Amino acid sequence: MAGPQCCELPPPRDHPPVGVGRLDAFHDLTAYVTGSPEAKVAVILISDVFGYEAPNFRKLADKVAEAGYYVVVPDYFNGDPYVPDQSNIQDWLKNHSPEKGFEDSIKIIEVLKSRGISSIGAGGFCWGAKVVVELAKGEDLKAGVLLHPSRVTVDDIKAVKVPMAILGAEIDRSTPPELVKQFEVILSEKSEVDSFVNIYPGVAHGWTVRYDETDETAVANAEVAHKKMLEWFKQYVV
Repeated sequence: MAGPQCCELPPPRDHPPVGVGRLDAFHDLTAYVTGSPEAKVAVILISDVFGYEAPNFRKLADKVAEAGYYVVVPDYFNGDPYVPDQSNIQDWLKNHSPEKGFEDSIKIIEVLKSRGISSIGAGGFCWGAKVVVELAKGEDLKAGVLLHPSRVTVDDIKAVKVPMAILGAEIDRSTPPELVKQFEVILSEKSEVDSFVNIYPGVAHGWTVRYDETDETAVANAEVAHKKMLEWFKQYVV
């Protein structure tokens, strides 16, 4: 279940628009898209509970696009991201479940394939990691990356069929290091699935997107994870 750490350090509210991309429609979902629409490879980035407009998240999408990908950042919450002082997280999750996110992702993948995209990867952050692991149980993705995942289970990892990287935090009550190590053992026993699992020291749940841009150490720690995610995509989403 999503815990308190999943709701800490929310992005600033009422911030000005961020990013060099644009909005596009995928069936009944709006998405921020960035990168060349002529690209034949795509990455879907799936946000945490704070949604697709978070400034750091949009900047990361642009960074992935600069590496040559057509990047799609869907608004899975239809304009209703989690706001800590306005709702209870468990009540919010009843209306915004990762299971629904998985169903929406299948529609997005259908649109991408209809547009000539031949290879698709996905990165999921906290809430979004559960969506990615569900997608990784099928054949639609070339690879997945889970960053400080939430709600991901041992059984989920056992069912993964595509190359999977898991970037965990040392200070994480949602998915503690002990659970991440279980994921690592399971993946290491799946000879047919390439994997990378690492627990990053000194960082907490959410560190890859919910950091203070004025904190040089926090920015540097996030960039380490961003680099690893891009390396994983470059290896498998080609």
